[in-house]
Amino acid sequence: MRFLLALVAAWPLIAQQQLGRDIFKELVEINTTDSVGDNTRAAEAMASRFRAAGFPQGDIHVLTPAPRKGNLVVRFRGKGAAPAILCIGHLDVVEARRSDWSFDPFEFREQDGYFYGRGTQDMKADDAILIANFIRLKREGFTPERDLILALTADEEGGGFNGVSWLLENHRDLIDAAWCINSDAGGGAIRNGRRQYMTLEGAEKTYLSFRLEVTNPGGHSSLPIKDNAIYHLAGGLARLAKFDFPVRLNDITRSYFERMASIEQGQRAADMKAVVQNPRDAAAIARLSSSPSYNAQLRTTCVATMLAAGHAENALPQTATAVVNCRILPNDTAPEVEHTLNEVMADPQIKVSPMTAASISPVSPPNSKILDALTEATAALWPGTPVIQFMEAGATDGRHLRNAGIPTYGVSGVFLDQDDIRAHGRDERIPVKSFNEALDFMYRVIHILGEQK
Repeated sequence: MRFLLALVAAWPLIAQQQLGRDIFKELVEINTTDSVGDNTRAAEAMASRFRAAGFPQGDIHVLTPAPRKGNLVVRFRGKGAAPAILCIGHLDVVEARRSDWSFDPFEFREQDGYFYGRGTQDMKADDAILIANFIRLKREGFTPERDLILALTADEEGGGFNGVSWLLENHRDLIDAAWCINSDAGGGAIRNGRRQYMTLEGAEKTYLSFRLEVTNPGGHSSLPIKDNAIYHLAGGLARLAKFDFPVRLNDITRSYFERMASIEQGQRAADMKAVVQNPRDAAAIARLSSSPSYNAQLRTTCVATMLAAGHAENALPQTATAVVNCRILPNDTAPEVEHTLNEVMADPQIKVSPMTAASISPVSPPNSKILDALTEATAALWPGTPVIQFMEAGATDGRHLRNAGIPTYGVSGVFLDQDDIRAHGRDERIPVKSFNEALDFMYRVIHILGEQK
């Protein structure tokens, strides 16, 4: 009898893992890159799954602002006792060339305890998890206190305007909510095979690139002069390489270092405590800054990412250009960063120009409902694992929602080895165990939030 009861209890979890895997495979094997992929095909495929699960046709919307740029919005009807909650993920992925990979990047492969394929980390695993749990809750007859909305979108990777920003402008009524769960941020950290912590993302940096350009009349290379466009640009970039923006903590990053100080040990823990107490402690800052991840939490960063110069090997260069990519803190501004870059270049011949308009978003206010749900689900599955508030160093669609007045919080149940982050890279993968556990985790989180008033 005990064996039978255990089998019955285990069956929903086994069925959920198979459903999640099937959805995950289907998504990975639909190419959704900007160049040749088709986001609309992925959106339609998932819409079919929701229709088959019993969601009314009127609550399933495939919205296509441009060819191959479809978005899917699904509403899970509740009792209307509280404002809706929005869950978001993006269906598009970055480019992946077969010649760069060990196998076809759009072949879903399970091997040695991992799922492989483009988008497995960023972010089709989380998409599949959200879809599978909406379907599971529907099949179980769950009626939430409030509507739950799922938006799976286009163009997040390319920074285009066919996804969340387009929905806000053209179909805000379909995605309007009290707040948003963004599964493109947050998640768990593994180091040396051990789970360290679960993160709740409440802020993110802004992505902004600047073009640096030097022009010159040029001339014949047999008659060189000191006024060389390449030398001017190289000098400015060398100064940038040595420069650090000032440390500026906000409520999220201050809380992050306070909590991390109890996880880290020795000098690093002491440095975290010191920087919280005194953000001008130069020695502690220098040691923490040696870690790229901690450095990104401390300050705005700008780094040279592209370089081009000259037009012939036997001619003095008439132009020299570079792209500097910045990740700007929520409490900094784009004009401030541009002014600082000009000061660092210290050369009037180097013209600094922003390549796009910045979209700096505010820090989301504390939300006890999400924190409590995250803490409860984490404690149930991974006892003793702390939940830490976190600022995303990259950029997500969350910025569009925050700027539209919808507080947004990064929540993902996926634990990743911090020494094996392959998002956007070669042979992208996610542990099978992490995916299966995240299915259960997000089921708990959505269920808890759905029951709240």
